[in-house]
Amino acid sequence: MKAAELKKMNASELQKKLADLKEELFNLRFQLAINQLENPMRIQAVKKDIARVSTVLRQLELEAQN
Repeated sequence: MKAAELKKMNASELQKKLADLKEELFNLRFQLAINQLENPMRIQAVKKDIARVSTVLRQLELEAQN
């Protein structure tokens, strides 16, 4: 997911996206633990997506304060 796509979303959509990504990361880690994970690079991609969403949420928070 690109940062430009995330900046078009509102805060509630971003919160939902963040929750979905965290759930996906949990499931991927679980699959890794039981040796059923097909693409281990997906974990890294999901972590980066979580960081992007968190960054955009923080930017919105700071803009609201000013």
